[in-house]
Amino acid sequence: MIKIAIIGATGYTGSELVRLLTHHPGVETVLITSETHQGKHFSDIHPQFKGICDIELQSAGKTEEYKPDLVFLALPHGVSMEYVKKWHDQPFKIIDLSGDFRLSGPRVYSHWYHKDHSYPDGFKEAAFGLPELFREQIRNSRLIANPGCFPTGAILACYPLLKEDLVDPHRMIFDSKTGVTGAGVKPKEVTHYPNVGDNFKPYGIKKHRHTIEIQETLALSSDRDVTVQFTPHLLPVDRGILTSLYAFPVKKLSQKHLEDVYQKYYQHEFFIRLRQDAPQIKHVRGTNYTDISVFYDKRTDTVMVFTALDNLVKGAAGQAIQNMNIMMGLEEKAALELIPMMP
Repeated sequence: MIKIAIIGATGYTGSELVRLLTHHPGVETVLITSETHQGKHFSDIHPQFKGICDIELQSAGKTEEYKPDLVFLALPHGVSMEYVKKWHDQPFKIIDLSGDFRLSGPRVYSHWYHKDHSYPDGFKEAAFGLPELFREQIRNSRLIANPGCFPTGAILACYPLLKEDLVDPHRMIFDSKTGVTGAGVKPKEVTHYPNVGDNFKPYGIKKHRHTIEIQETLALSSDRDVTVQFTPHLLPVDRGILTSLYAFPVKKLSQKHLEDVYQKYYQHEFFIRLRQDAPQIKHVRGTNYTDISVFYDKRTDTVMVFTALDNLVKGAAGQAIQNMNIMMGLEEKAALELIPMMP
């Protein structure tokens, strides 16, 4: 059994990691940490795990004593980098679910995250953990930068178009809607129920940090210069992301051509489901699937691509486990063959 440690497991992402790993046939979770709640049981913080996972929470300082084979960092941006720096010479592999190593380097990170980076060498080591694009890099890496939830849906929506040179790489508009769990477990004014219920609004206009993650990853994966416009919106739901991409062709297209292109790139990807109808967040709820549909509007000469995913699973913990499976030589689908919860 592969020994797993989860560092910072009291937020939504940490609890999803535990939920998904509990019945994984090839791993054992030997350590779950919380600096605030050490000494309590995991199920004291997340009561849904009563009798399922009652492991006592420890300090992250004890991680090396447990000799894990792989460590998940479910920590805030700016905190994960300190642990990666501290453990850079340890034998275990690391999957970081924060944004600390997703970008091209410390200068770009400082510009978008408004803080200095304490471990620049980590950018050279880290592989971007989107298996559908970077599976071989993930397989051979010790450090994985797990993608952001918005970038996962946006990148998967656009990648085939750029690889086939079908659209203008400088005129791409991403419009995303997300549930409130994307803001994390700590109460905030923006996620306070009276402010969210029966409401709908954009945020992070022109400056959301996932903009540069989408842009840089699309540029890297397609080997071309890319510019994107990205705006997220907050939905009055708990989980799920629906992303709409509007792109503009540089050559003659048809509906069939577009469908053939997406089949070419994704027909063998288990966690991508190509749909003829528009995707819905409830059709992927609680799973590692990304549903994608593509449409060509001949009247306006516009390509429209829609993706739906669960921000806590394919957008976070599920994708992290998919990466773990690849890194550790396990079946990639292990613990992730889940049926969506509908309704």
